[in-house]
Amino acid sequence: MTTDFYNENASGFFDDTINADLSDIYQNFLPLLKSNAHILDAGCGSGRDAAFFSQKNYSVTAFDASEALVLKAREHTGLAISLNTFENFQREPTTPLFDAIWACASLLHVPSDKIAASFSNLATQLQQNGIFYCSFKLGTEDTHRNGRYFTNADAARLASFIENTPLVIEKIWITDDVRPDRQDEKWLNAILRKV
Repeated sequence: MTTDFYNENASGFFDDTINADLSDIYQNFLPLLKSNAHILDAGCGSGRDAAFFSQKNYSVTAFDASEALVLKAREHTGLAISLNTFENFQREPTTPLFDAIWACASLLHVPSDKIAASFSNLATQLQQNGIFYCSFKLGTEDTHRNGRYFTNADAARLASFIENTPLVIEKIWITDDVRPDRQDEKWLNAILRKV
């Protein structure tokens, strides 16, 4: 199971991803937000992006499904990272709907037959016209590798995942993996908007 992989390999995953340079991705996302936006980092992993957004004075709420990564992300960010899943996460009743959701290389671990429910639940946490960034390994099939499950996506497959949600695709672009040993891997990046 993928969560078991991250619990058992949290330190290696943290070290492998914490310094990944996502500045180009940030430049496609942050200009769409107001200066005091509240961002939900859904599946925050190491906490790299939550920390970056917090340092830029955005309000950040974050969660992950791996207990070990939640602990590491809390330590790295100083934020109250919660243990949760895409399908079950609910914001606090006193918390307004989020301005934006950031799901960087995280939703890809949800099985393809369950991912629509995850998109649907997250969309309910997002305000009207809110921005939703997500990324997937580029492909059209589900794969398993080294104890992890991956739902890959291309534009058509992503469109099918969000078909019955209030989310629409605003922009899609393909990037190389930013990690030096993974540059042959391609990623599908998408900006969605809640309508």
